This record gives sequence, C-alpha cells and structure tokens, in this order.
Amino acid sequence: MQTTLILLGLGIAAATLASILWSIAVPKRRIWPPRRYTVMTPVLVWAPTLSLFGILIVLGIWGWGDLPLAGWLRFGVGIPLILVGNFVVWSEVAHFGIPQTGGAKGNLRTAGMYRYSRNPQYVADIAIVGGWIILTSATPALIVGMAGILVLLAAPFAEEPWLKEEYGSEFDDYAVRVRRFL
Repeated sequence: MQTTLILLGLGIAAATLASILWSIAVPKRRIWPPRRYTVMTPVLVWAPTLSLFGILIVLGIWGWGDLPLAGWLRFGVGIPLILVGNFVVWSEVAHFGIPQTGGAKGNLRTAGMYRYSRNPQYVADIAIVGGWIILTSATPALIVGMAGILVLLAAPFAEEPWLKEEYGSEFDDYAVRVRRFL
C-alpha cells in the first residue's frame, strides 16, 4: 500500500508538473492559470492539490522517524515551518478568496506578504511540505514531498506571463520591486 501511495503521489506531481511545463512552453494554450474559470476549475485545481497533501500526511505517518534526524531539528524546525507556512497561506487565501487562489481573475495583490515575495503562497506551501518532511523524518514523505516542491517552484513561471498579460505595466513595476520567491 505504501508503494502504491508513493507512486500515486509521484504521478499526481508529474501530471501537475507536466501541465505547468506545458503552460510555460505554450502560453497561448496554457493549462495554468486556467484560461477560463468554470465550475470545474476548483475541482481540477484542488483535487490534485489536496490529494497530494493527503498522501504526504499518510506517508509521513507511515514512515515516521525512519530517517536519522535529531529531535530538536524535527520538532524545532519542522513544526515552526508548518505553522508559519499555514499562517501565510491561509491569511493570503482570506484576502484573495478560494476562487482567485484557484486561478480566477481578480486584482493584482501587492500588499500583505506580497510586499516581500511575488509568490508567498508557494513559498509557504514549500515551507509546509519541507516542515512535514523534517518533522516526520520519513523517506516516503521525502520522495513525494520533493516532487511536490518541484511543482511549487515551477508554478510561478507559468503564472507570471499571465500576470504580465493581465496587469501590464502594473505587474512589471511590481516585479522589479519584489523578488519572485524571497
């Protein structure tokens, strides 16, 4: 069962990464961000995202402690990364709302955590995944988590051409002032 979950997690990450790379390579026929926000968009965005996070949780619990990490690192770094990451993600979701976080058109956000990073939600998601990998110290979570982090690192490269198209010079000025990640 564990091997099945690892393969399923890697498959979800690979399919998501493939759609992002397609969107980077062929922006006129992009998949992410969606060209049109429909009733199916939340399902197509959130089902793989929540599935991957769920798989990571289960794999972390199953493999709990099989990597030799010190307790102070696991609990002193892993838990704060998870907590801070969740705070950032959910505080920004509260500003955007679920639809815009999932690809619906809205306003260019440059306030809040977006003053420091053009992609604070992705950075925070990376912190959550990395924190879970460290906390659980589980090989299966490490394998799938690293694939998930790769997806999170690639996503802004698909979004930024759309942001430039959508917001023009307002995005250009913002991009000059604020770094992509940190």
